[in-house]
Amino acid sequence: MRERIMYEIEDAIFLEPKIFDEAIIGIAYRFGMEPVVTYDRTIVIDILARLMTREEAEEFFEYNTVGSWMGILTPIFVDTRPAE
Repeated sequence: MRERIMYEIEDAIFLEPKIFDEAIIGIAYRFGMEPVVTYDRTIVIDILARLMTREEAEEFFEYNTVGSWMGILTPIFVDTRPAE
């Protein structure tokens, strides 16, 4: 998926390390804006939870990932869990 995205978005911004590539779900096309890499929020947190507690992973994600602005190509995160 990373290679296809790099072909479509010249300056695509990805989460590093590449272990997060398994959470990529595609490209988001937003009206009037550049397309960006899109990640599944739950899978990103699951990956982080392999390295820390679930609570720490959620806090780390909210503060260090969602809270990071890397310019107009900053990736977005989608919650794909079914509504309860």
